[in-house]
Amino acid sequence: MADSSWPDERLIVAAQRGDVDSITALVSGSHPNVRRFARSLCATPEDAEDAAQEALIILYRKIGTLRASGALASWMFRIVRNECLRRARTMRAARAPLPDAVVRSAEDVVLERIEAGEVAAAIAALPVEQRHVLIMRDVRGYSGRMVAEALGLSVPAMKSRLHRARTAVQQSLRPTLEPASGDTHDDNQSRRP
Repeated sequence: MADSSWPDERLIVAAQRGDVDSITALVSGSHPNVRRFARSLCATPEDAEDAAQEALIILYRKIGTLRASGALASWMFRIVRNECLRRARTMRAARAPLPDAVVRSAEDVVLERIEAGEVAAAIAALPVEQRHVLIMRDVRGYSGRMVAEALGLSVPAMKSRLHRARTAVQQSLRPTLEPASGDTHDDNQSRRP
């Protein structure tokens, strides 16, 4: 299975240390992934191109501030997401108000895409073995036996990896799905005298 991956850790570490050739290679190697993020998150193709360029400029200028070399993908995703949101807000402010029933706002469209993007980021954060199983089984729809054979695993081993991958994705999305701790109350307390 072909996997478009991010530049390797050695290149990221060298770029963090200020090696100009490594920074250039890192920006170039990250470009396809950043463009893909932007296309999935921004409301228009033009905004996507602008957001991708802005993210790559930030990468070039601030790679030294990245704390963990393994966090490049999530860092770039956040930058692209924030840039797309900023552009959506700007576009919304510039437009004349329209009735809600006539057209959905660009911000609503972007927010829906961000939710999908959060799922994609959670999948991207999985260990490679789990990510491959999850994508082949749940995204591409291959049968369990086909996935196991393609990856050289037994069916029980494939099922175990798939379960761990699904659980990890659910755990990483849970903070955004559950209400904040202060938003819930205990009904039993309201019944006490």
